[in-house]
Amino acid sequence: MRAVDVMSSPVYVIAQTDNVAYARNLMLRHRVSRLLIMEGDELRGIITKKDIAYRLRQTEPLWRRRPIDRIPVSILMTEDPVTVTPETSIHDIAAKMLDCDISGLPVAEDGKVAGIITKLDIMRSAYVRGLSARVDEIMEEATTISRYHSLDHVIDAVRASNDKLIVVNANGSLAGIITESNLAFYEYLDSRRNLPRKDVTHLRREEPAGQKRFRYVVEVSAVAEDIMSRPVITIPPDASLQDAVGLMLKSQINSLVVVEDGDIRGLLKRDDIIKVVAK
Repeated sequence: MRAVDVMSSPVYVIAQTDNVAYARNLMLRHRVSRLLIMEGDELRGIITKKDIAYRLRQTEPLWRRRPIDRIPVSILMTEDPVTVTPETSIHDIAAKMLDCDISGLPVAEDGKVAGIITKLDIMRSAYVRGLSARVDEIMEEATTISRYHSLDHVIDAVRASNDKLIVVNANGSLAGIITESNLAFYEYLDSRRNLPRKDVTHLRREEPAGQKRFRYVVEVSAVAEDIMSRPVITIPPDASLQDAVGLMLKSQINSLVVVEDGDIRGLLKRDDIIKVVAK
């Protein structure tokens, strides 16, 4: 199976001078995660929801935190993106995605863009429909955070693990999940063009054996529970890979929390399936 067999065409494109707000809205409107940046027929770059998501971090330089309708996509885009040809095999495409840590590859022939192939295109392919395995054979260990962790902490954790985050309650039960989409498309600007802030309190003892009281901890920007998606779609560890792929495609998500008897056992990601394709 080749790129031409599974690629999407035509593709959504913008210009280098278009602003990030326009790019973000275009992604939302058409439910895509990346846009090609063209100058005439020439491919100049690519911008993804990940590029937008990481610019929410409050401690980034001030120019990165100005309103996104004033930031041109040329500042955030990746120049000279990796491309494949229409004849590139799906195995080689999957391996290149994993090696380069990217989720979409423009398909170009004779210097002209013919389409784009994404991990979602691979998931929909006949190749993946022919895979046989159980969820617990390829799932990964889950990275968890508290529902009260700050936006800055969330972004740092996503960056550090290059992964999704499972949000848990104080008792360790499943509360939600945070993905790059949650960060990229979070409505973070209030009427004053500032990041919203809130008081976070925890139930803590003032003394080791004393009475529990709600105590003020810190005033922070939006916290994990404000950003997370819920309810979370789960799957048991003994489910088939085909059931997992079908559930991901039906629900339009790229990860499933693996739960058994109410306990979080792991996380099955689209990348885990892409790794099988790349072998």
